[in-house]
Amino acid sequence: MNLRVLALLAFCLCLLHGGRASGAESSVLLDIEPTKDHPRNSEGSFAALKSGRLIFYYSQFYGGDADGSPCRIAGIESSDGGRAWSEPRVIVNNTNDDNVMSVSLLRLKDGRLALFYLEKKNWLDCRPYVRFSSDESATWSEPTLMVDAPGFFVMNNDRVAQLESGRLVAPVAFHRSKTSDPNSGKSFDPRAIALWYYSDDAGQTWKEAATWWAIAVRSGSGLQEPGVVELADGRLLSWARTDQGAQFGFLSADAGKTWTAPAPTELQSPTSPASIQRLPNSSRLLAIFNDHSGRFPFARGKRTPLVAAISDDDGKTWPLRKIIEDDPSGWFCYTAMHFTNDAVLLAYCAGDAKIGGLNRLRIRRISLDWLPAQ
Repeated sequence: MNLRVLALLAFCLCLLHGGRASGAESSVLLDIEPTKDHPRNSEGSFAALKSGRLIFYYSQFYGGDADGSPCRIAGIESSDGGRAWSEPRVIVNNTNDDNVMSVSLLRLKDGRLALFYLEKKNWLDCRPYVRFSSDESATWSEPTLMVDAPGFFVMNNDRVAQLESGRLVAPVAFHRSKTSDPNSGKSFDPRAIALWYYSDDAGQTWKEAATWWAIAVRSGSGLQEPGVVELADGRLLSWARTDQGAQFGFLSADAGKTWTAPAPTELQSPTSPASIQRLPNSSRLLAIFNDHSGRFPFARGKRTPLVAAISDDDGKTWPLRKIIEDDPSGWFCYTAMHFTNDAVLLAYCAGDAKIGGLNRLRIRRISLDWLPAQ
């Protein structure tokens, strides 16, 4: 069964279960299920083309579903705002490395598209790269290495931010090596430090921020999978997942060169990434995360429920919240966001214990008037 048919079936099921094609809406548009050939389809990023079409690139695994299994970047397209999607095609192939995965797409100020992703060679070498397109994704340039230093650097999907000034900011988690064996997962230390890289020449060259941070408590996670968003007043808000029961936050008042010390935020969650964006033409922030505050039922350590939250004070508080997914056996994480005129498209892992937590990829449309307002 092809993706167009699956997308139509998902949309019809949503209508039967109370979703609507107009008005307040939260509809599943597409589930990309795991298959024998592709046992995991996971985290991705959206972009709008000048023609009005949407592209969505994601991690397409083959030969296994673990983070270190072979993986390439695949892409699908939509000409109707995300209701129906094309069959996938390979965008960035895996060559001799363990995998390529974890995509961010951006429309640059100069009109080009930028495609960011991780290239993992082994357990000692994982670094971010960027490619550019001047022909609306028809072709992509050769890759540019963003971090010249050796090591294991993790940059999540849909994470690179473009500031009003044009500066690009890439939040990265650095993991030290515990052994010198490139082929052993025991070499990987999960305790991460948070770093930021920035570019003032549209991604051609990158500089490391003057500040980096480790977590100042005993932790098995450190500061993992950071994100960043520009606030309405020009400051930057960054955050990272932790095993301390909450996302930890940082602020920058100089466009990402220096950062305040990490501190717990109101986004109480398991060790699972949050995604935060500004609502269009607004100072309000939208967060998508696994809410373990107790406001909604949750199972400790599980990546459920998936909740939308709104902040009117630059992320200090998040009083407005609404459940997106609440299956107690579900596993919802690695969310990408893309705003249209009247809605936000979300793409996220939506697996479960039966098929694997990261193995199903879901695209959902949420109308802006569905979001929590009071």
